[in-house]
Amino acid sequence: TMSGTSVYWDFVELPSQIMENFATEKEFLNTFARHYQTGEPIPAELIQKIVDASNFNVAYACLRQVSFGLLDMAWYTRRETFDGDVRAYEKEAWKKAQVLLGVEDTCMSVQFSHIMAGGYSAGYYSYKWAEVLDADAFSLFKEKGIFNQEVAASFREYILSKGGTEHPMTLYKRFRGQEPSIHALLKRNGIIN
Repeated sequence: TMSGTSVYWDFVELPSQIMENFATEKEFLNTFARHYQTGEPIPAELIQKIVDASNFNVAYACLRQVSFGLLDMAWYTRRETFDGDVRAYEKEAWKKAQVLLGVEDTCMSVQFSHIMAGGYSAGYYSYKWAEVLDADAFSLFKEKGIFNQEVAASFREYILSKGGTEHPMTLYKRFRGQEPSIHALLKRNGIIN
């Protein structure tokens, strides 16, 4: 009950999601990413193209993720049995985050296994919060150096080794020295400088 997927939903994603941040760091890539014939390290321009491609439509992707959370909460905060039009209900739930028109004759609710059968009932928003956590946590690695042993040891001590023994925010603040901020996610996604 204190480890693995038994901890808070957003907190369980932090250890795996933070590792994805290394994938576009030149210092990390230089440890292995070399041309198979020349041995030249991956060029900075190519790394930037990878970053730019990953940030393509990132604001839309963010709103799409938020819309999933809104839909999830709409279903799980109902007080009465539902007997209406599922598609209409879904459209109403998505209104605040909908940017593009939906595809006609599709219905996310009937196939959204994460919330209907996957255990995330009324908790799907935690994926977006996990992104805030991993970006903010990684910003400390970026600030101190991505291979900084003190930051790595602190991450291991306060995040990886504690599981659900204490509240995640308590552990996070011990690691980071502050509460997480959305600033690092916005910066990583290229929304702000």
